[in-house]
Amino acid sequence: MTSFTRSIGIGFLAATLLLIAGAFWKFADTRPIFRLLSTHSRIVVPQEYSSHDQDKDGVNDTQDLIDGARKEVARAPVYRSAYYQDGLPPEDEGVCTDVVWRAFLHAGYDLKSLVDSDIKSHLSAYDRIQGKPDPNIDFRRVPNLVDFFKSHAHVLTTELKPGDVQNLAEWQGGDIVMFGAPAPHIGILSDVRDVDGVPFMIHASGSSPKEDDGLLYWSTHLSPIVAHIRWPAVTTTTALR
Repeated sequence: MTSFTRSIGIGFLAATLLLIAGAFWKFADTRPIFRLLSTHSRIVVPQEYSSHDQDKDGVNDTQDLIDGARKEVARAPVYRSAYYQDGLPPEDEGVCTDVVWRAFLHAGYDLKSLVDSDIKSHLSAYDRIQGKPDPNIDFRRVPNLVDFFKSHAHVLTTELKPGDVQNLAEWQGGDIVMFGAPAPHIGILSDVRDVDGVPFMIHASGSSPKEDDGLLYWSTHLSPIVAHIRWPAVTTTTALR
C-alpha cells in the first residue's frame, strides 16, 4: 500500500468517526440520562408540595402521588389494555390510567369511586360515555379523566416552554398531564427535571411504566396536551429542583 493510499484510508476513517460521533451526540442530547448529565447550565425551578395529607401518613399528597407512581415503575406491571368485570386489572397488568388511580390510592384517594360518583351526578358532562355509564371501565379512560379533573382539580397551563423558569414553575412534580387524539395518554409529573427544567413524566407506555422525558416527547411527537391539573390545589414551596 502506498503512502498516498494510506493517507486516503486514514482520512476516510477519520471522517467516518466524526460523523458517527456527531450522530451519537445529537441522539444523546435527546435522551434522559444524557440530558441529566449535561454540562450546560441547569434550569432550577422551585418544587411545590401540597399542604394536605389525605391518608394521614405524614407524607403530603404531592409526594404521595409521586411515590405511588414510582412504585408502579418498580413493580413493572405488564402493559395490557383489557376490560375487567370488576373494573380493576390484576396487579401485574395495567395501562397509563392504572398508574394514575394506583398513585391516587397510595395517597389516600379512591379515584374510581370519585369518578363513578361524578359521572352518576353529572352524566351529560362526560362526552365519551354517551349516556351509558360503565363503572368497570369509565375511570380507566383518558377522556373521562380529562372531564373529571377539569371540574374537580386546579387547572393549569397546557403550554410548555423549556428553559422558561416562569412557565416551568407551573409544571410541578405530582401534576397530572393528559394528552388528546391521536394518541390519548395520561401521566404524573416527576420531581426530576432535565437540564432545560422540563419535568420527567411517570407513565405506562410500551412494555411497562417508566419515568422519562415523556412529557416533552409525547407533546412534541405524538399528541397535544389537552389538560394539566394539580390535585389538590393548595401548595407551598418547600424545595428547589
